[in-house]
Amino acid sequence: MQKIRPDWLKKRIKIDDQQIRVHELLDGLHLNTVCQSAVCPNIAECFAKGTATFMILGNICTRNCRFCAIESGKPLPIDDDEPRRLALAVKEMGLKHVVITSVTRDDLPDGGASHFAKTINELHKNLSYATIEVLTPDFKGDESALSIVLKSKPDIFNHNVETVPRLYPKVRPMADYDRSLSVLEKAKKIDPQIYTKSGIMIGLSETRSEISQVLKDLIAVGCDIITIGQYLSPSNLHVRIHEYISPEVFKDIEYEARELGFSYVASGPFVRSSFNAEEAFEFLRNINRRVKSEKGY
Repeated sequence: MQKIRPDWLKKRIKIDDQQIRVHELLDGLHLNTVCQSAVCPNIAECFAKGTATFMILGNICTRNCRFCAIESGKPLPIDDDEPRRLALAVKEMGLKHVVITSVTRDDLPDGGASHFAKTINELHKNLSYATIEVLTPDFKGDESALSIVLKSKPDIFNHNVETVPRLYPKVRPMADYDRSLSVLEKAKKIDPQIYTKSGIMIGLSETRSEISQVLKDLIAVGCDIITIGQYLSPSNLHVRIHEYISPEVFKDIEYEARELGFSYVASGPFVRSSFNAEEAFEFLRNINRRVKSEKGY
């Protein structure tokens, strides 16, 4: 039986000129966003603010995660002009913080790492004021691919563990929990100064103790930022929602995460990896500035 969505998970959608402008700009430049491809519940709000999370390397994924609305299959060849068009969109939208993700491209020798780097370098070259956050696949754990991305100097490196390890066979059958933790750990090893970030969905039948263990595992690999949101099934063909988690429980998890030592925590029913991402970065940057000032740097 389909569960009835509670009031705290209902949003009133209002279409305005800004949303239409963002849609038209992205369509005109033939750019994909995870907002559209993953059926994000925050799309109207983000587009109304004039923001979006860009999705590079096409819109067809080589994996078949059962929580995700993005199409799975054989991807098209890399679009070499995509970085230029993405930088143009960022300029037109007036973004100061850019979030770039991608489908998983296991068909490519480096998993698409070089294209990530090319995109980041294009932004550095033409929009030096913009800060950059990347949300990458696991690159099959290949440290050399990870190095390619990190050497292009994004400001935040994000890789989501998505759920608790027990649920991986059901939710992420082609991924590996320990490998995802290793990606975050290697990112810190390659660039100790970078902010690392991860996210999980809840409401998939995980227990509180399992959530707590994921938080501890992420702290152990040096993760700075954590996002926790409600899983919402994109269709009847995807993994079903086990339960809707109340805002009070999200607050309890947020408190636990802060106590464990995360520098920034976003926890709530509508929280997604890149939702209000600029706020997290500004918060951490201001802390860093204050610490340096206190130390006389």
